[in-house]
Amino acid sequence: MKRIMVAIAAIAMAGYAMVAGNPKSEFRGAWMHTVFQGQYAKQSTEENKEYLRRQLDSLQLAGVNAIVFQVRPSADAFYESKYEPWSRFLTKNGAAPTPYWDPLQFMIDESHARGMELHAWLNPYRVTTSKNEKLAPNHIYHKHPERFLEYDGKLYFDPALPENREFIENVVRDIVTRYDVDAIHMDDYFYPYPVAGKEFPDDKSYAKYGKGMKRDDWRRQNVDQLIEGLHNVLQQTKPWVRLGISPFGVYRNKSTDPKGSDTQALQNYDDLYADVLLWTEKGWVDYMLPQLYWEIEHKRAPYPVLVEWWNGVTNDRHMYVGQDVMKCMSKKDITTTNPTQLRTRVELARKQPNIKGNCWWPGYAITSNYMGACDSLATDLQSTIALVPAYTWMTTVTPSAPKALNAAGKKLTWAPANADKCVTEDTPKFVIYSTNGKGVDEAVSDPANIVAVVYGTEWVAPDGFSGEVVVTALDRANNESAPSEAVAVK
Repeated sequence: MKRIMVAIAAIAMAGYAMVAGNPKSEFRGAWMHTVFQGQYAKQSTEENKEYLRRQLDSLQLAGVNAIVFQVRPSADAFYESKYEPWSRFLTKNGAAPTPYWDPLQFMIDESHARGMELHAWLNPYRVTTSKNEKLAPNHIYHKHPERFLEYDGKLYFDPALPENREFIENVVRDIVTRYDVDAIHMDDYFYPYPVAGKEFPDDKSYAKYGKGMKRDDWRRQNVDQLIEGLHNVLQQTKPWVRLGISPFGVYRNKSTDPKGSDTQALQNYDDLYADVLLWTEKGWVDYMLPQLYWEIEHKRAPYPVLVEWWNGVTNDRHMYVGQDVMKCMSKKDITTTNPTQLRTRVELARKQPNIKGNCWWPGYAITSNYMGACDSLATDLQSTIALVPAYTWMTTVTPSAPKALNAAGKKLTWAPANADKCVTEDTPKFVIYSTNGKGVDEAVSDPANIVAVVYGTEWVAPDGFSGEVVVTALDRANNESAPSEAVAVK
């Protein structure tokens, strides 16, 4: 308990001033997993579409600005893939859904229509999730069983095989080429979580590819090569698409490595063979999103200790915090009189200078308003619209301001000034600000004045809105332009 209170005090005394109100720039993600979600296979196409619209409406209300949607839960697809079958969590035997629909394209369209990013979430190595699970007839396992390993009754791609890395790279290249995703996202499942008394069965691969390396180093190298390869795929295909990783919340314990966190938990580096800090150091990954699900007072992995530790290891890349909605809401805050830990957890993250937002697990807990989570975010901690922070290493050039604004009643249109060559030549997103009787510069500095984020070049004011607005452009790296001239919308 002492080290928890010391960590909180250190954060509070470090001089990091809280922005008045909620920040204008903040990542506010929500994970929407499809693995083990039975509703999608039970519902019809139209029921699934309506269900997802309701989910997105609730997340938008809660201030979420990035949807992390699981499109490859278990070496299968929630989209039309030439490499893998349709997901068993959506259809049977790898068949396309009927009536046909493409969930990934649907989620891109619907998320962008609400001004939210869509991050396509893939699990890299997992093939089955339980024993005796039947794979679709067209699964690659049936063609190349020698490329897979069984561990604790489950199948995995062998991470050591170059042909497996190439296959996963091709899956990502296919997604990025055909879909307008904002990011590719991977979670904490690299080498499988260790099971006591069971060794991962990679003797054959180690004998062939180990080349005298220590096995732990060799396994880490296998994962490093995958992450570097995915980075290269994105750079070659669409360099504005980001790569994000959401690792287990402890890199290494201080007892193992003096540079590690003051924790006593499973370790990314030693147990999952994920050298996540190397990936940001090398510039392969654009954001890191450690899963800091533990409660504030956890004895072996307290949240305040970890949020401060991760703040110090960003390597000039974005760092976000993975938050467990149910633990935030069901655990009482021991450091204040708050009935939940939600506010303290968010404020501790916001006070860290290098942490740029949160991601909520699971998104379904927000949409179900678990213990008032959606209400708390919508009316308080995420009550204003926030812009996803800019990835400034992608480009130092900001886009030009929108021009040729035209208001016809409640409909506002404009032309993008996209002659600048930034990450890409187009500026897909625009921000609508109400001036609220203030000067333009003052208006655009206050997130309370953001009315909407729009993909496209038109906006229809909601019923009851009238007044003067200005528009800014966001490039693919989320750099914001100067504001346009002001125009009245009636």
